[in-house]
Amino acid sequence: MTSHPSSPTVSRLRIGITGQAGFMGSHLFNWLNLFPEKFETRPFADEFFNSAETLRNWVSGCDVIVHLAALNRHNDPEVIYQTNIRLVTQLIDALENTHKRPHVLFASSTQEERDNHYGRSKKKGRELLEAWAAENSAQVTGFIIPNVYGPFGNPYYNSVVATFCHQLTHNEQPRIDVDGELKLIYVSEVVQQFVKQIEETNRHRKSELVIETIQLQHTAQAKVSVILNILESYKANYFEKGEIPALDDPFKRNLFSTFLCYIDHKNFFPFKLKLNTDQRGSFVETVKLNSGGQVSFSTTLPGITRGNHFHTRKAERFAVIKGKALIEFRRIGTGEILSFELDGDHPSFVDMPVWYTHNIRNTGEEELYTIFWINEHFDVSDPDTYFEKV
Repeated sequence: MTSHPSSPTVSRLRIGITGQAGFMGSHLFNWLNLFPEKFETRPFADEFFNSAETLRNWVSGCDVIVHLAALNRHNDPEVIYQTNIRLVTQLIDALENTHKRPHVLFASSTQEERDNHYGRSKKKGRELLEAWAAENSAQVTGFIIPNVYGPFGNPYYNSVVATFCHQLTHNEQPRIDVDGELKLIYVSEVVQQFVKQIEETNRHRKSELVIETIQLQHTAQAKVSVILNILESYKANYFEKGEIPALDDPFKRNLFSTFLCYIDHKNFFPFKLKLNTDQRGSFVETVKLNSGGQVSFSTTLPGITRGNHFHTRKAERFAVIKGKALIEFRRIGTGEILSFELDGDHPSFVDMPVWYTHNIRNTGEEELYTIFWINEHFDVSDPDTYFEKV
């Protein structure tokens, strides 16, 4: 059972997300599910667009619809335009045939003003939804969104950040085609803007006409070469040496959280540490930091399990220095569990990516000694830890 911070009592909203399985859709879906007392998510599959009846049934059960489904890339630009317009018109047809007037949030792009098929399809789609709202006294909010990056984006599709992270962690050589200046926004920041607008739904009467466009401001700006340079430093220092990079800058911190999620965890962990021994005993450097954070340690009795929680923003390291342990983690929303056996006789660590629920269990016959590092460059009053079993 996922725990969540307390919040004021509000009407429980039924929310559907087209493109739920996509990059932004999966982040928004998982976030909303952290607050079941406020939101009920209506599961969506891309196949719903193949059946008018299925789409109508889904639409009829939604108070809010976030329309994220879209085609970003294709060899034929005309296919991009026609596909995105078709998805919008199918959604509008379902709304009209069911006489439903949910609050519709539409994800557009700063490419609206560019002379390309994707940008024109987003602008036209927003205008079609606004026309529907005007005719039906409904609510439509269009978001003009800069380039989005973050964990779990599809390489070669969602962003150059996703592509570089994948390439650097899979022994591929990144290449810069155009060293342009990118205006970027982290996926969690977009999600928070969506959630804020969803919560505004209860403030309007269902019969009230509301048409608005919200321009999301970028939170980072950098040339492609600068981004690649930062990610290459993560490969050289973290990926190859296990060193934690400097994370005092929010953009670099978000890039690091993103980078972690592209590692082949199954084959990367446990990361072996250098064990130095002499007549005095042994010495192991478990965490080498280029920035701050919180370092702590625990003892765990045989058979005891700690954890079963996940973080939405913080990276975390478990280093076993004495005893035997089993570390497990699973990405939220998936069923695959990754397991790692660690032994203090051969010191090693496992790092926990964001949105991976994790635990550690003492599998030996003696006390388990574990050192923990967690990145604490966040407002501690803003909850980040949620409990869910692996």
